[in-house]
Amino acid sequence: MLNELKVSHGPLAQPGFLKIEKLAKTYVADKPVFADVSFTVARGEFVCIIGHSGCGKTTVLNVLAGLDTATEGHAFMDGREIAGPSLERGVVFQSHALMPWLTVRQNIAFAVKSKWPEWKTPQINVHVEKHVDMVGLLPAIDKKPSQLSGGMKQRVGIARAFAIQPKMLLLDEPFGALDALTRGTIQDELMGIVRQTQQTVFMITHDVDEAILLSDRILLMSNGNEVNGRYVPGGLAEVVQNPLPRDRTRAQLHHFPGYYDLRNHIVDFLVSRAKAH
Repeated sequence: MLNELKVSHGPLAQPGFLKIEKLAKTYVADKPVFADVSFTVARGEFVCIIGHSGCGKTTVLNVLAGLDTATEGHAFMDGREIAGPSLERGVVFQSHALMPWLTVRQNIAFAVKSKWPEWKTPQINVHVEKHVDMVGLLPAIDKKPSQLSGGMKQRVGIARAFAIQPKMLLLDEPFGALDALTRGTIQDELMGIVRQTQQTVFMITHDVDEAILLSDRILLMSNGNEVNGRYVPGGLAEVVQNPLPRDRTRAQLHHFPGYYDLRNHIVDFLVSRAKAH
């Protein structure tokens, strides 16, 4: 039942590997896109963030990646404030961002060399092959991106992100451009890899079922809105704990008790409660 869902409003009190404190982003004076966003992510936790376009979720992820700066607030990972990009944080975007002139092996090796410049070629090759095998692409390891399907390119992007062994993985709708069948297959693969590696993950998605399948907790963000002639910025409206068993798969998801209550709660938020008020 809905009242059995663990829902909180505003910042979480638990200690976290990742800590976001009172984050805000403003492009137009006196009208922040979002304000006072605070949350934590525990080591090994998978957290998804959902909200309509314009709520600022991509900005939050870019701040965590070190690709953008907040107007106010701070972001800390493993006790240090995030300032600029770092190989401690692996990022996978909706577009695969592979270098087209390099093969799968070379694309991943480039990242591995950046992380461990002292490694020799044989050690790099073993490490690359291990991670390409992890996403099921060993037969294509010496192909260039132009020879790969969209789903295969995203697999390479995921393998590259895992290959640098980041402390945190940031995913910005990495499956958004894929067909439903390919998307589902890679979701299951990602779940398996995350369980195996105990990776900490922060992911943006528009897909409610994807969030329920992958995440331990789901952050619901509201959009800024005019209320009684006064602008109220967007922000973190709710944090929902996923009550379903962690060893779930896509095929069994809708059979779990509590699945439809959880899904309906999130859809109701997106349909009727996603504007700040």
